Amino acid sequence: MLSYLVILLDDSSTSFCNYENRKQPRLIDLETLNAGIIFGMKENLAIQFVYPDYELPSEYMSLIDTIDHSNISSIRNHSVYSSDLLVFNDFRDFICLQLNDSPKPAYVVRIGKKDFFENCQSLLKNINFVSRLNIIITDVETFNDADFKLYAEILDKMVESVFESYNSGHNPQINILTDRLLLDKANNCNAGVDSITLAPNGRFYVCPAFYFEDEDNNCGDVVNGLNIKNKQLLRIDHAPICRICDAYHCKRCVFLNQKMTWDINTPSHEQCVVSHIERNASRKLLVKLEENGLIVPTKEIKEIIYLDPFDLINTKDF
Repeated sequence: MLSYLVILLDDSSTSFCNYENRKQPRLIDLETLNAGIIFGMKENLAIQFVYPDYELPSEYMSLIDTIDHSNISSIRNHSVYSSDLLVFNDFRDFICLQLNDSPKPAYVVRIGKKDFFENCQSLLKNINFVSRLNIIITDVETFNDADFKLYAEILDKMVESVFESYNSGHNPQINILTDRLLLDKANNCNAGVDSITLAPNGRFYVCPAFYFEDEDNNCGDVVNGLNIKNKQLLRIDHAPICRICDAYHCKRCVFLNQKMTWDINTPSHEQCVVSHIERNASRKLLVKLEENGLIVPTKEIKEIIYLDPFDLINTKDF
């Protein structure tokens, strides 16, 4: 059942995931924006507005303020929009950020694999002042065997940094490492299941990535309503492998699924391996925290012998 409505206020609204937005601005018109807000109210959805890097006209802000909502913007306009989710499209801006103990939004750092490999430790310099950090590697689909090996080594180092933070009394949440510690079932992106996106053209999309990839790949509009074809195929209970996988934190990006495997409900090898490397690093962190009495041992992440569940399909171990 839908819970969230994401409204892209402009074609240049900041990307908060692994898709790219459009650089040429195209602002949603006020009539469409109003219709989107009314749709969200009627469906009892939590509305998330995604802002461009310029300041919106006052009439837009007045309309937005008629409804309870969350704000997603880049660092460029954080002071204007009071972001709940603050996006960094240049990791260097995050590294240079001066943080303290004052309340802060959740942070998203979008970063390519090369920059992540070279700057991971720098990203963690503010770890004791961060409540929530989502690291989005924007080119997961390009990972190869050498990248997998390096990623595992880097996450092992990250385990040590996060452990030291816990040991000092701070409990940061970092999506690729700590999310799995808290989960006992899948917590995927669930685009098209938990959330739907309204684009500036007045049409609905499974998520922003589908809009920016192909405007014709929509699932209804604000005039005629929502119409997701074969929507059961977006659900994890219709994914034979994913529904029994315990990499619960994996976002199982349906856009990348469609792009890489031509099956919206089947992740690529690259997604699976990256998620299981993260799962294994989470296990190491969990064991370390439990051994040092920093968390109560209520959960278990079992040791596994694979990184891609598809490797076990034809074996007795599956």
